[in-house]
Amino acid sequence: MTTWLVTGGTGQLGSEVVALLAGRGEVVVAPTAAELDITDAAAVRAFVDATGPEVVVGCAAYTAVDAAESDVAAAAALNADAPRHLALACAQVGARMVQVSTDYVFSGDAHEPYAEDAPTGPRTVYGRTKLAGETAVLEVLPDSAYVVRTAWLYGPTGSNFVRTMLRLAADRPSLDVVDDQWGQPTSARDLAERLVELAGSAAPPGIYHGTNAGATTWNGFAREVFRLSGLDPERVRTTSSADLVRPAPRPAYSVLGHDRWALAGLAPMRPWQDALTAALPFG
Repeated sequence: MTTWLVTGGTGQLGSEVVALLAGRGEVVVAPTAAELDITDAAAVRAFVDATGPEVVVGCAAYTAVDAAESDVAAAAALNADAPRHLALACAQVGARMVQVSTDYVFSGDAHEPYAEDAPTGPRTVYGRTKLAGETAVLEVLPDSAYVVRTAWLYGPTGSNFVRTMLRLAADRPSLDVVDDQWGQPTSARDLAERLVELAGSAAPPGIYHGTNAGATTWNGFAREVFRLSGLDPERVRTTSSADLVRPAPRPAYSVLGHDRWALAGLAPMRPWQDALTAALPFG
């Protein structure tokens, strides 16, 4: 058995990682924020020393994209400083680390999928702080860390697009959803499986992209959520990003390439439509 430390273990991704590992009989330590403040370097070091994990999976993050624009210090503490603290603690005990990151490290103005080594260019506080966390982890653990970027994540728990669409569908006759932002709906369960596989593999350390295959717009995603939930997709109407004013700009194109999985001996994750079909309806 392997001992795993999972931060953010009650979130939509972390809870899937914890459940998967527990089901496999692994030893899982998943402290709550009250039990471990990952922004406190000394606390992180003491906790890791006491629990002795062989693998650390960093799922905790500040993900409120708009709020981060005016809450820079808090976003940086969770997204940049905390991964560094965890990586330094891993280095002390010889643990491997898997850090979850985001498509927001890119500018979002590409016209073809971003390769793992494509130049970054975040346009938001959220993206910049997550990129700083990536950099810190790979600098501290160049030979024993994986950074896995994901996007458009959903699952049966937590705040996500799928749950929001279903909630609004119960209250409104129609919904306006943008049709000019492209990305990859990604199952939290599928990503959890991939994180665990990667951590247990002999794959080269570095950056990987963890999104379901294919691409669609938010509008296309919403229509498929409606269809699979027995609702009329025609209730989803088309609008554009210009009609929505938000503090943080959203990427127009957030599709990630998956070529590096071949180095891990793993195929890219399954198509997003297949993953969504398997996930819905949420029970």
